Amino acid sequence: MYFADVQLISPSFKILPPESKDATIGHTERTDLRIPYGEANCSPKGVPEVRPATVLARVRTGAEPLRRVVFPVPHPDPLLAMLLHDECSAFLVRQAADIAFGPVWKRDGDRMRGTLVLTRRGAGKVAVGSVDGTTHYMVTPARGSKPLVVLEAGATRAEAPVALSPGRCDPHAFAEAKKAFLFPVRASVDGGEERVVIVQPPADRQKQLIDYALQVCGLKK
Repeated sequence: MYFADVQLISPSFKILPPESKDATIGHTERTDLRIPYGEANCSPKGVPEVRPATVLARVRTGAEPLRRVVFPVPHPDPLLAMLLHDECSAFLVRQAADIAFGPVWKRDGDRMRGTLVLTRRGAGKVAVGSVDGTTHYMVTPARGSKPLVVLEAGATRAEAPVALSPGRCDPHAFAEAKKAFLFPVRASVDGGEERVVIVQPPADRQKQLIDYALQVCGLKK
């Protein structure tokens, strides 16, 4: 069977245009095709339950013309449920506060020191429990106690010092650094469940951190 394109259809996610596949599948027990999905449709009232989904595809068998086929996705699909939960959990935190790395970072020995900044966007007390490292950087909070930083309900801004250090120094790592700057931040609103928000430094800060790591690793003078 030849697949011309595929498209995920679900009320839980924004619908993207069909993605071209140009794939021919033989008589196999199972073949996986990658399919894109749109941004999750989240609600400020909480994390919604995942809705039923289908895959719409244009296919043909042999020399027949292309035809549209709808493949139902078994419901509830655990992968779609996880994607919806993760995106909408982060959405709820971002409704209350923006979380970002501060603009000023300075090298202190083998570490780069800066701040994690919370800026008020909506209602609620926001507490950051931890900042996790990435494939390339380890994170050390300057404060040993939890939470790391709290944006009180009446406050507009809060910050906490953090330090970064290289997690690996092999030259190949710097050539394949696609996830080097996707820092998971665990935060909660009004004492609720901790939710993961991915915080990514801007491009100019990423360059500064790469230069610092190369120097610490002895790969750049």
